[in-house]
Amino acid sequence: MNILQFFPNVSWNDVRHDFSSSIVVFLVALPLCIGVAFASGAPISSGLISGIVGGAVISLISKSPLSVSGPAMGLTVIVFDSIRTLGSFNDFLFALCLAGVLQIILGFLKAGILSNFFPSSVIKGMLAAIGAVLILKQIPHAIGYDMDYEGDMVFFQLDQENTFSEILTALRRFTPGAIVLSSVSLVLIVIWEKLELHKKFIIHGSLVAILVSVLLNETFKIFELGLSVASEHMIQPIQLNGITDLFQGNHFPSFSQWKNQAVYLAALKICLVMSLETLLNLDAIEKSDPQRRIVSKNRELVAQGTGNLFSAFLGGLPITSVIIRSSTNLQAGAKTRFSAFLHGLLIFLSLIFIPTWIAKIPLASLAAVLLVVGYKLTDYRILKTQYQKGMDQFIPFVATLIGIVFSDVLIGIGIGCLFSVFFIVRRNVLNPYQFNKKEMTYGVEVRIDLSEDVSFLNKSSMLYKLDKVPDNAHLIIDGSKSKYIDPDVLEIIEDFKIVAESRNIKVEIIDVTSAYQKINNKPPDPIAQQNYQKLFENNRIWVKENF
Repeated sequence: MNILQFFPNVSWNDVRHDFSSSIVVFLVALPLCIGVAFASGAPISSGLISGIVGGAVISLISKSPLSVSGPAMGLTVIVFDSIRTLGSFNDFLFALCLAGVLQIILGFLKAGILSNFFPSSVIKGMLAAIGAVLILKQIPHAIGYDMDYEGDMVFFQLDQENTFSEILTALRRFTPGAIVLSSVSLVLIVIWEKLELHKKFIIHGSLVAILVSVLLNETFKIFELGLSVASEHMIQPIQLNGITDLFQGNHFPSFSQWKNQAVYLAALKICLVMSLETLLNLDAIEKSDPQRRIVSKNRELVAQGTGNLFSAFLGGLPITSVIIRSSTNLQAGAKTRFSAFLHGLLIFLSLIFIPTWIAKIPLASLAAVLLVVGYKLTDYRILKTQYQKGMDQFIPFVATLIGIVFSDVLIGIGIGCLFSVFFIVRRNVLNPYQFNKKEMTYGVEVRIDLSEDVSFLNKSSMLYKLDKVPDNAHLIIDGSKSKYIDPDVLEIIEDFKIVAESRNIKVEIIDVTSAYQKINNKPPDPIAQQNYQKLFENNRIWVKENF
């Protein structure tokens, strides 16, 4: 069977690039799968199963060319608590099964549109923050201190350290050989990219760096140079003697728990967080894509839900689109979703055929790969770009970045969104109109052009501006552009007309009451009503075609 029939738009030239990138993603993903399973308090095999399903199953349904799915790092705490609350891993699998069904339903309900409600500044802040966290988290691994599991992205770690204290501890307990291997790997990756050798040899610099680090470490062992890295600083795969070994734990959803309300609460929580994380990561990788390819978020939710159903029945963990894998995939030169499929297949095959060779890969060399990924995500130029766009873009960006670095991704996103909402409300409160003051031959003319919507939030600023109108002036209040003016604001204008008489201010009102009447008192215009119906029908057709 030709597997490419499932990837109709993939050319053989794409396959060459995708194969090289899939190896890099696979090598990065393997320790992440193990680390997430460990942090979740689940069997190690569950992390590997979800990695395989995330690659080999979801990529068949998803249309995203660069997104790579795997065990969800943002769900480790929820999974850990759910297993403990529900009583067993099998009970948790039933909750995951229900969460997968809910996710599919969300896809068919067009819930993917929710991704459009996250501000661009917050998404960019998330990318920069993940890059910064990657750099900070990989420094200990790069110098040979591997007490924290690979893939831990939260500030407070399981080893009782935090992101910064871990680095300080690592500097006191480093491994010289690991420093050599990570340094050589970094130099190789940089040179390979600077000379653009990946265009000549197809193979990416990250893969070359990993292969060289393995050979270099074996050389250190043979010649007993005292720089070889011990096994605890290597990838630790599990040994399988066959396909059935991966599923030997007899982990299967406990459908007998269908009367347990706690299962449904856990399923709802898992579904919402999985979906949110996927939509955010998908939006982020689309913004990083040089070709700016956009895919259906609704289809992605269906793909993720299907993958989570498979994962639940096979004994795996919750799956989402993962920004670290996806960014690595992009930077390793992937062209299509075939790379994600191959990475899942490689995880499966490596566990059966070459676990011994996988165990020879130093974590220090993988840290070098992720350091480069983090550096590219945290491009310092984006700080300048966001600053130039104004404080309403810069502050949510910085708030998201700081929030993620000092907590986790979802909390950081929430903080960034709160700042964005603050600026939206502030802009609405402070800018309900344009205020222009001119010196005319007959005196001072003040013009207030009201905006499309003037709400009760604008009462304070309207009172302030009216109070600033000088005596003996000519005040023009133009509401011709307004679709809605709050009755409270209308009352303020009416009250000011009374005050204006005592201050010798001539008040000219243009279309202010009509903006209120056409919503409340004015009978509908038949022609306008017909045009509105036509516009509504056009919008309905557009929404149906696009969503």
